[in-house]
Amino acid sequence: MIRYTKLGYIALNVTDVQQSVNFYRDMVCLDQVGDIKEDIAFLSSSSDYHNLVLNKSDKPGLKRIGFEMESTQQLEKAFDLLEKAGCHPVEVDKAERSLLKIDKAFRFKDPNGVTFELYNRMMQRAKPYQPDPIKVLKLDHIVLRVPNLQETVRFFTDVLNFKISDTRHKPDGEMYFAFMRCFPSPFHHSFGISQGDDLRMFHIAYKVADINDVGAARNRLLNYNVPVIFGPGRHLASGSIFMYFLDPDGLTLEYTLGMEEFPEENPREPRMLDNSLRTTDMWEGASDPRIGKVGHVEV
Repeated sequence: MIRYTKLGYIALNVTDVQQSVNFYRDMVCLDQVGDIKEDIAFLSSSSDYHNLVLNKSDKPGLKRIGFEMESTQQLEKAFDLLEKAGCHPVEVDKAERSLLKIDKAFRFKDPNGVTFELYNRMMQRAKPYQPDPIKVLKLDHIVLRVPNLQETVRFFTDVLNFKISDTRHKPDGEMYFAFMRCFPSPFHHSFGISQGDDLRMFHIAYKVADINDVGAARNRLLNYNVPVIFGPGRHLASGSIFMYFLDPDGLTLEYTLGMEEFPEENPREPRMLDNSLRTTDMWEGASDPRIGKVGHVEV
């Protein structure tokens, strides 16, 4: 049973690194760390050196997902488990670990070809993270759409020891969405997967401090002509308040607040939830068709 600390970082592909740095720094309120070098930029939403890596590409979307393990021992245990599962984990070389400011790390691909990285620890910043005016607390979760939901759920639960918090189902009972947490993270979901026609990143989410941040962010985004495409609303599954908006490439981002937390021992059983609008949004708001439309996944 392997143990994680958290969803550590997301590496995105963007068409214009400088434009995206300006957006994530000035609108999302992350810290830019260092200068842009070789079309790569780092931004942080914590004391970590980075929680977001921006890479130049003509196909905006997801490059890889990084999870931080609880210890070096857990990292080594995960490597052995993935090797036995036939996933062919590959250690990240010294030059790239130096660039990413991480100690030890390896990468592997899930059943959809998505690149995941597990690492033991990251360089901490001397300067405290003090977001303003929107008080972002952390990188919260990422959701993907995948063509083979059942196989993907089995991989993350059976091999990677993720725990299912809730699932959503069509009227005929077929599961089409799974909310999962990286054990023993208490939060309802650090990773979510939805059945889709193709492989695509749906959205990434940042947790904010309180409801005032959601309200202030909405007005601020609209004042700068940033599309706010869903919310504010409230998800029934996690109980969280949400608001979705688009980055300069059309990638979907979310501010989230108030997610349910689970105890490590004796958590409640996952619930089977329906596909109604009220389950998506207890306040029954309408979403914009642009939500989750852009999000190429590099495989």
